[in-house]
Amino acid sequence: MSKQISATSNIKGDLSAGLVVFLIAVPLCLGIALASGAPLFSGLIAGIVGGIVVGFFSGSNLSVSGPAAGLTAIVLTAIGKLGAFEAFLMAVVLAGAFQLLLGFIRAGVIANYFPSNVITGMLTAIGIIIVLKQIPHAFGYDQHAEGELAFIQHDGENTFTSILSTINHIQLGAVIITAISILILLYWQKVPKLKAIPAPLVAVLAGIGLNALFISTGSTLALEQSHLVTLPVADSISDFAGQFTLPDFSKVFSTDVITVAITIAVVASIETLLNLEATDKLDPLKRYSDPNRELRAQGIGNMLSGLIGGLPVTSVIVRSSANINAGGRTKMSTISHGILLLVCAALIPTMLNLIPLSTLAAVLLVTGYKLCKPTIFKQMFAKGKYQWIPFVVTVVVIVLTDLLMGVAIGLGVSVLFLLWGNMKTPYMFRKERYRTGDMFVLDLSQEVSFLNKANILLTLDKMPENSTVIIDAAQTVYIDQDVLDIIREFTQIKAPQKQIKVVLRGFKDAYKINNTDHLFLNGEKESPVVVPNSQGTHKELLKELSVN
Repeated sequence: MSKQISATSNIKGDLSAGLVVFLIAVPLCLGIALASGAPLFSGLIAGIVGGIVVGFFSGSNLSVSGPAAGLTAIVLTAIGKLGAFEAFLMAVVLAGAFQLLLGFIRAGVIANYFPSNVITGMLTAIGIIIVLKQIPHAFGYDQHAEGELAFIQHDGENTFTSILSTINHIQLGAVIITAISILILLYWQKVPKLKAIPAPLVAVLAGIGLNALFISTGSTLALEQSHLVTLPVADSISDFAGQFTLPDFSKVFSTDVITVAITIAVVASIETLLNLEATDKLDPLKRYSDPNRELRAQGIGNMLSGLIGGLPVTSVIVRSSANINAGGRTKMSTISHGILLLVCAALIPTMLNLIPLSTLAAVLLVTGYKLCKPTIFKQMFAKGKYQWIPFVVTVVVIVLTDLLMGVAIGLGVSVLFLLWGNMKTPYMFRKERYRTGDMFVLDLSQEVSFLNKANILLTLDKMPENSTVIIDAAQTVYIDQDVLDIIREFTQIKAPQKQIKVVLRGFKDAYKINNTDHLFLNGEKESPVVVPNSQGTHKELLKELSVN
């Protein structure tokens, strides 16, 4: 059972983390809206709803929700296809309703089928992407959308060409601000009397102060507004309220709207479950989040976001990992970041527009590095090729394409390695001396597929006369029908011809094979006095039987 802690038990750390996530979320929300071809304010609405509403209903203590970079292509295409942003908002509302339904029918169980090496690969790839995507901002090249995480960007460049283009657009002022911000992030907390103040906040204030100094002195290092956060500024309360948009309810039964809604619901749900699993792995307290409750929370969030003019929301690993690294431990940090987005967007947008993007790039560079440290690669390599190769494939494909494609291919490679591993090792064996003959114990693997037919058939055919063969299926969860037929044929026909005693144990009723572990074939009670002789893999047994 997950360890539960009070929402107020870490109030200082959570509010500090909420501030950090808020500072990161502002440009991400705006950038994703820009990349999606939607009004900039719709990204902020999604961030506010994801923080306050989804944060409240979610069972996760650390997951942060908001507009997701992985949905930008879908949103951009959908707005163009539906012809109006209001029709798209209706699709977001319906997508939320579908997610709510998925939560109630407990579709979140799919999260249990994501292998840990793929989830670790996803986290590592996200870390690499964050670092690569923030390099241009760190040097003052702020042309591409801040929210983009996909390899191919909407401005025609890709991750690597964007970095190369940075060479021709270096802003020395941005470089200085980035360098000082990174130093603050790395060393501020090591000063005992100063660590009470969050390092990211100090870095942001330092960035604002340095740029103000550059401007006041007329220095060429000064950064223009294109290199700063750009938040929509309302002249009055009515102007602010006017930025909220209602969906076109007349499109609720439109086939195109329903198709877009289903697409958003499926993709957003998969991204959420992946990010939720990854966030749980990063949780210092190792708590477990209910995926079905998360789907319901996301459904409520998307319904509300669509109703007031926001983009669709998902759990987002960039903000979630930043939340954890900043000291967040309860959902208070997530909710507080949403409240800050709401208050600042309404009351003090001009202050936020003073923040250099290079300062935020420094925060994300440190966060990204923690996700993809070299030690992670060493740890995965030490686990062997069946863990290492799917991990590397997941990392490479995500970096070069996008999250869902990388996870899908990584999952496929993991399945292939599972099948290959079971084909190579369909069972382990123990050979023991039993009275006047040998006793062979075959412990079948967890999965015994049709790929194992040849090795099992060959092994049973090579069993010596007058021996005892124990076939143990206690650890298996699946045995292919062809393999069951081979075992039946060996037990009923081949074994009696060679005077081989067969003992079957652990076979489930569904296999329709009677367990005989309490009796030998001749009806005598089993009371062996055994002396271990050898044990190993099926290859070693086949080699031994061939020699004999």
